[in-house]
Amino acid sequence: MRYLTTAIAMTAASLLAITLHLDAQAPQQDTLVWAPVPKTPSKWIAPNKPHTKLADLLAAHKGQASWREPIVRDTLLTADYVQMAPGDRTPRQFQPDNPIWWIVQSGEVRFTIEGQDPFVAAKGFLVQVPYRNIYQFEAVGTAPALVLEVKVTDSPTMYPADETPVPVPGMEFVKVRIGGKAKYSDTVRPFLDFNGALAAGKRVAGAFVSDPRAFANVIRGLPQENNPNDKGHFHEVSAEFWFILEGTINYKIADLPLFDAAQGDVVFVPKIALDQEQIEGV
Repeated sequence: MRYLTTAIAMTAASLLAITLHLDAQAPQQDTLVWAPVPKTPSKWIAPNKPHTKLADLLAAHKGQASWREPIVRDTLLTADYVQMAPGDRTPRQFQPDNPIWWIVQSGEVRFTIEGQDPFVAAKGFLVQVPYRNIYQFEAVGTAPALVLEVKVTDSPTMYPADETPVPVPGMEFVKVRIGGKAKYSDTVRPFLDFNGALAAGKRVAGAFVSDPRAFANVIRGLPQENNPNDKGHFHEVSAEFWFILEGTINYKIADLPLFDAAQGDVVFVPKIALDQEQIEGV
């Protein structure tokens, strides 16, 4: 069997220019340099782990209509899997200085974003809100909605003055004035209907979130054989993680055994940890 595979890869945006590929003694146009790496290999610190299986999460939360599970806790980005029971709704809120985005895994979510027509996002939708744009979302329909929520680490949530803030331990909310906000554009879209785009024969690869603080890139490719000259790559400052949008991806990370990640799974690699991802096929 052969698979078409797509993942959305997420890193700190400022590090895109320093994705480092190990030398395989092959002709290349890039500059060959020395990069510092720790003598002690990078480790996974909970809740981070190499492979988060969606099936395991669903089994762990069986019988719960609403839940939140931390998946990534990095110095630059965080991600949670969030399930909302039908009718669950967030307060109106916004991120003051950074974007926030979601990947819908199941169910239906109605997003109401300042300046945009409300829309319902289903499985395969990617949704983003730039900084200081007020948003609210709600699980609609008869089934729970499951999303992966990603944002910049230590990015607080703020609320309009006519909204009731969600309490935060150790914090109190005070009224302030704030000005300016990021805008949507031809390159910063409120959403991408990934499955709908595929059905319409449209191109789906490329950047979805592109911000000075965060980057999410849709990567789609055909099955391929293992390339012995591909020694993998790593990032000097940022971790990288992937949400599998379709198909199966075969991963080899550092000294870990080879493993397959399926649709809905999340794969996490700490900074300066060698990884190789290969689309599964024959």
